[in-house]
This record gives sequence, C-alpha cells and structure tokens, in this order.
Amino acid sequence: MSNSMLGSASKSIIICALAIGSTAALAASPAAATDGYFAEGYGTQSKGLAGAVLAYPQDSLVIATNPAATFSLGNRLDVDIDDFQADRTATVAIGGGPEHSFSGNGGGPSPIPEFGFTHRIDDHWALGLAVYGNGGMTTDYKTNPFAPFGASGAAGVALQQVFISPTAAYQIAPGQSVGVALDVGAEEFKAHGIQPFSGFSVDPAHFSNVGTSTAWGYGAKIGYLGQWTSRFSVGAFYQSRTYSGKFSKYAGLFADGGSFDIPSTYGVGVAFKATDKLDLVGDVRRIDYSEIASVGHPLSALFAGDLFGSAGGPGFGWRDVTAIKLGINYRINTAWQIRAGYGYATNPVPSSQTLLNILAPAVVTNQFTVGATWTRPSGFQVSVYALDAPKNSVTGSGAIPGLLGGGNANIALGEAAFGIGFGWKH
Repeated sequence: MSNSMLGSASKSIIICALAIGSTAALAASPAAATDGYFAEGYGTQSKGLAGAVLAYPQDSLVIATNPAATFSLGNRLDVDIDDFQADRTATVAIGGGPEHSFSGNGGGPSPIPEFGFTHRIDDHWALGLAVYGNGGMTTDYKTNPFAPFGASGAAGVALQQVFISPTAAYQIAPGQSVGVALDVGAEEFKAHGIQPFSGFSVDPAHFSNVGTSTAWGYGAKIGYLGQWTSRFSVGAFYQSRTYSGKFSKYAGLFADGGSFDIPSTYGVGVAFKATDKLDLVGDVRRIDYSEIASVGHPLSALFAGDLFGSAGGPGFGWRDVTAIKLGINYRINTAWQIRAGYGYATNPVPSSQTLLNILAPAVVTNQFTVGATWTRPSGFQVSVYALDAPKNSVTGSGAIPGLLGGGNANIALGEAAFGIGFGWKH
C-alpha cells in the first residue's frame, strides 16, 4: 500500500472518530434553538451572520442547510462548541384566582458540539459530512406549574435531535453546483411532572415520568448554489420531513402512539459583494411545524374526542415559522474578518395554546449576533460568535379550558449563546 493511500486511510479514521465523538456528545446535551426548536444556524461563522449563509458558505457546517456548498468549500474540517443559556418562565392563573410565577431554568447551561468536513474529489465532485443538532424544547421547573391540577414533583421536558448528514455535491458548470444529503436523525425525549393529564390519554401508563425514549429517523435535503455574477450569488435548499420511529415510552402522550417526525424546511438566500471587503447576505426560510401532528395539533382536539396518543390527538398547537436572516461580513485584512447578523422568526405558539407550551415556550422572535474569524497563512482558523435573543412573551387567551377550571397561562423565553470554532482549510 502506498504512503498516499496510508495517509488517506489515516485521515478517514480520524474523521470517523471525530464524527462518532461529536455524535455521542451531541446526544448528551440539548441544542440551542431560536427558530422554534431549529437552530438559527449551524457552524460558528454561520451563527455570527444569524444563519444567513445559503448563498454564502464559510465553513463546512453550512452543508447542514445547503449541501451544494460542499463543492465550493473545497477541503475543509471544522469542530465547534457552543454554550447556550435560556431564561424560561411561565405564569398560571386558574379561574379568577391569583397569578403564580414559575421558572423553568433548572437545567443550567448546555455545551453543544458540532462537526463537519468537506473534500473535493475532482473538478466536478465533492463529498462532505456534517454532525449537528436541534433542540430547545427543554424545561426544568423545580416548582411544578401543573401542581394546581394535581401534579407532583418537578416538571419539564427534554428533546434532543442529532443529525448525521453525509453529502455529495456536483459542479454542473463553473460557479454552479447542486448537492444532496442523506439525513440520519436520532431523537431523545423525556417528560415528567405532567401526570394529571394522563387521564385524557389512550395509554396513561406511557404519558409521563417513564424516563428517556429514543427514536431514529431518515430524510434528505437537496441544495443549489450559483455564482450568477462576479458580485451576486444565489442559494436554495429543501429538507424533507424526517420520518422517525415512535417514542414508545410516550405512546400515550404524542399523537399516533408516540410519533414525532421532524418537519420539512426550505428556503432561498442571496449574497452580494458590495465592495472588495464588504459582503451583504440574506436568507428567507420556512419550517412546516404544522405538518407534524404531535407539534401542530391544538389542545382543542381533545374536546373533539381525540385523546392524547390517538391518531388525531392533541399536540402543542404550533404554527409554521417563517425566518428572515440578514448578515454583514467585513474583511479587515487577510488575517481578520468580522461579522454581524439579525434574525426574525415568527412565533409558533398561539395565545390559545400556552398551557401545554409551558413545557416548550419556544417564542423567541428577534436574534442579534456578532462574530469574528482569525485566519493563519497555513489555513487554520479560529472563529467566535455571540447571540442575544431578547425575552419574548405570549399572553394566554382562554388557554386553560373550563374542564380544568378555566383561566390563563402566560409563557416567556429569552436566550443567549457564545461559541468558538476551529477550522482547517487547504
């Protein structure tokens, strides 16, 4: 075996080891989320631009959204880690009684790793791999907000989703590429402290306080990246619904016996080189949360005769989300570049659905980001970013049904994150 073949084999072993390690770490920690329970972006440089990189690939994690970028990135390896913190609160007032406040922040900060690499095979083909996660439906109420309904102990949920996305891209013409990725998804979920509602379930024994349930799924995404002029680029992607196995331990909670597929998402982006140093970027994306019954069905389904866990059973009542992302990147010199971004995502939670969403108050709408990258002549890069998503609240309107005493629940969420990434390109 030649030395070059040995070198290639060694690189493959290292890449596989990093992928396995990243996957294990991701499975152990919840991911940041600002677009519902989807992350605002993937990769440290992407997050510094509020995720606006469909037409502006900077690091290999961009293939988590646009696999066509695999070719333009060339040979690259990235390893990132974030620290994510959220401020989750709720207030509950039953009937005409007083309002009580609750904090869902018992879980503390969450470290989040990511991993990606791309490799150009020849003048037309490139391969890549991204390992990344979604999450954000994570709460831990030490004082149970459902105690007035008969709940005991603490309350909360934890959802983690990890994707492993092997990718291939093809350059169809100079500056024009298409790509496809297979999305292998692993999900974990657990819930506790919501026992009183099991009386409205087809399977009360598989509703709450039954530990962690795991499911695997699969989906795919396709992407396009085109350099239309020397200063203007366009990117687009479509990610299919990820069809997942069921959370068997929560067959009485989620619709259709524990089903919790991951919704489809799609979008377009543009990038404009305003000057030799200044780039302007923007994306628009859509996430179809309503197509997933366990997420999109409203609580009112219960009063139409569909119990928790049934085919038409209640969910969190989420609406589809539209996310707009804008970014600016400035190259100070060959070593330094700085960036900033703004993202706006529509709130998925209607005012009538705040009761169950005490467990998942994903109502952040505005996101502000900054970032920077330091590049060495060798191609080694260090990037950092910070995110502030100001606290947003949703005031309930008839959220507690009369069957439970009537009244309202209000929910609020604010988020902050900081990340560092290490990249190697050649």
